[in-house]
Amino acid sequence: MESEATNKSRVVMVESGESWDFYISQATTQTRPIAVHFTASWCMPSVAMNPIFEDLASAHPDIMFLTVDVDAVKEAAAKMEVNAMPTFVLVKDSAQVDKIVGANPEEIRKRIDSFVQSIPANIAQSL
Repeated sequence: MESEATNKSRVVMVESGESWDFYISQATTQTRPIAVHFTASWCMPSVAMNPIFEDLASAHPDIMFLTVDVDAVKEAAAKMEVNAMPTFVLVKDSAQVDKIVGANPEEIRKRIDSFVQSIPANIAQSL
């Protein structure tokens, strides 16, 4: 299908400390939960997780999905105490509610599905 090829990614690449602060602030204002993939271009397990993270973003439009390259946005990685890649952090109301370290697709899917279940229905429907 042509529309699939032209679909824009739902995962937003965080380019700087300022954009990190912006997206966290925006999501908090909108009471929108966030899933963050902390990655590095040199880390093959992180790179391998990119398509899985994209699939999760498509499956859960009520969550803001962000990708942070730890070498480019060191301040965001430091704020979230990320020491290994890949690390996935789930954030709600600007607070970390879960952290998954390592490339484990099934565990990440399970945790994000559980995270979605914790979102009040009225918030999820308004997004």
